[in-house]
Amino acid sequence: MSYNPFLQPYHTPHNTFPFDKIAIEHFEPAILEGMRRENEEIEAIINNSEVPTFENTLVALENSGQLLEEVTTVMYNLNSAETSDELDDLVNRLSPLLSEHSSNILQNEKLFERIRKVYDLRTQFEGEEAVLLQKVYDNFERSGATLSAEKKERFKAIRKDLSTLSLQFSQNRLKETNVFRLELKSASDIEGLPESFLTQAAETAKEEGKEGWIVTLKAPSFVPFMQYAKRRDLRQQLYMAYNTLCTHNNEYNNFEIVRKIINLRLELAQLLGYSSFADYALKNRMAEKPEKVHALLNELLMAYRPTAEKEVATLTAYAQQQEGKDFCLEPWDFAYYSQLLKKELYDIDPEVLRPYFQLSKVEAGVFALATRLYGISFKKNTSIPTFHEEVTAYEVFDADGSFLAILYTDYFPRKGKQSGAWMTSYREQSISTDGTNHRPHVSLTCNFTRPTTKTPALLTFEEVETLLHEFGHCLHGIFANSRFQSLSGTNVLWDFVELPSQIMENFAIEKEFLSTFATHYDTGEALPDALIDKIVAARNFNIAYACLRQLSFGFLDMAFYERNTPLDADILTFERAAMSKSVLLPPPAETSMTTNFGHIISGGYAAGYYSYKWAEVLDADAFAYFKEQGIFNPEIAQSFRKNILSKGNTEHPSKLYQAFRGKEATIEGLLRRDGISL
Repeated sequence: MSYNPFLQPYHTPHNTFPFDKIAIEHFEPAILEGMRRENEEIEAIINNSEVPTFENTLVALENSGQLLEEVTTVMYNLNSAETSDELDDLVNRLSPLLSEHSSNILQNEKLFERIRKVYDLRTQFEGEEAVLLQKVYDNFERSGATLSAEKKERFKAIRKDLSTLSLQFSQNRLKETNVFRLELKSASDIEGLPESFLTQAAETAKEEGKEGWIVTLKAPSFVPFMQYAKRRDLRQQLYMAYNTLCTHNNEYNNFEIVRKIINLRLELAQLLGYSSFADYALKNRMAEKPEKVHALLNELLMAYRPTAEKEVATLTAYAQQQEGKDFCLEPWDFAYYSQLLKKELYDIDPEVLRPYFQLSKVEAGVFALATRLYGISFKKNTSIPTFHEEVTAYEVFDADGSFLAILYTDYFPRKGKQSGAWMTSYREQSISTDGTNHRPHVSLTCNFTRPTTKTPALLTFEEVETLLHEFGHCLHGIFANSRFQSLSGTNVLWDFVELPSQIMENFAIEKEFLSTFATHYDTGEALPDALIDKIVAARNFNIAYACLRQLSFGFLDMAFYERNTPLDADILTFERAAMSKSVLLPPPAETSMTTNFGHIISGGYAAGYYSYKWAEVLDADAFAYFKEQGIFNPEIAQSFRKNILSKGNTEHPSKLYQAFRGKEATIEGLLRRDGISL
């Protein structure tokens, strides 16, 4: 076999991936070798003549497939952060093979029999061992291990199809996003747009050999255009382009892919004896069943809708003052008139704030916050290979100076990068039998506005919140301290995973935090207290409308996945009905949320989008505790680290939260924070 970096010792700092040596052609042979090795490891477990024990069965299974996991982790992460047509094709080709390989293991009768024999003795185990045993048993059962031979084959085929379809959905979305260009030529085209936006748009045009300015559907371009562009027809054009992604009669159409994914998930759940995919998914969530999800969504809808209706009425009246009493507020108008009214009410313009949020200083401020709370420190290490020149690698050290983790940061949009922001792990934390604590390697990925020839990268306030959010996920990975990798870090129940991220967003409006880093990039002037006060005062502007928007996504998600019969209705019609009670500005009939809704179609949030609001209830309640004791209180921070961030999935989240907070969370903290109740 020719040289392959995956099959050699890495000889890199902290055994980080040798990205500088990894090429496309290395993935397939390494994956095939990884599958071969894992199959050998599974056979060794099965053929072990000793009585099945936790160590020779569960621990052996936990430790199997290391090479395959490393290679696929890099491949799939790059497919999100730095893909190409060649990598897309490779992933499309290998994903069904990988899905079949996984199904073969999870449906291996001899392996499951050994697991079952250990499971029969489950009362003898406690702590992490008991949790791992239950998780592995459930995973096999939920993956078809108890099905008949005929049903197992169908189960494997469904998983294989879902893997392929999910990739097609994501790739269609990215490719059609990349195709769109709105070219601006005249002074009237750019009226109202801030200088920072125009500089970026001009550079985009120049890169493509065009005159004028180019607007794309990537967030740093789309969002400010919708907020500031005075030309209503252009706002409408951009809105329609974004909200009809993958609905057109072309190769990127996602309608039938959506239908197939939803129906295949239903069939999979019913093969296993569940009424719906939501019942199947929620069994391993804090919410446990659809009724609890609807209870939360409806409780929030009742609490927030009256205020949201007032917000829309106020904005409509304001727009009519500007445009005439016959003006009808449309979805492409909301962001534009919102920023105008917000500026008028609070005398605050997001573009006035941007110069105070230089990315390098925001990052330093966020790192310093972690140092102040937890005593950890960050050191850039240029010897660590990265997969792109814009990616930076940091070593993270604990308060006692011991090595804690690797953190990669990747901040700017690229052609081969999915939109949005996310945290991911390149290596999970675990503790081997000899006591070695293998520390995690995590990545923070965003799509922030790039620096220009005139200015450094300057963030909006919302982007500061995004950075804090994803950094919270990173801390969850960085502080992981579990014996078993599959229980480590962010491998928690899905409706608990957003607590560590969302609690960090609360710091964004704390004067004590902002004053540590927010200075004007050019003059060095500190962010004035008056502006901070305005940020705080304006924080809840249109917050009820924003809540209803999130609830509408949650209702749509549940409507798709709590069905017990296949979906044969028109996707657009179904979508409208599902979201109707929480939508105050109905979109045009031809637009679709679903065809662009990666979270619930191709991502991990199927029957789980509610978890954002679920975790928001937790984070509001938890941050109230910080506020009571002081936002930098080291004792509260250490309790949060000990009881939440370091525990992973070693205990049920309800127990972890109560260990930190001393009580269960209610929505009252959220209602008070959002100004819905006093």
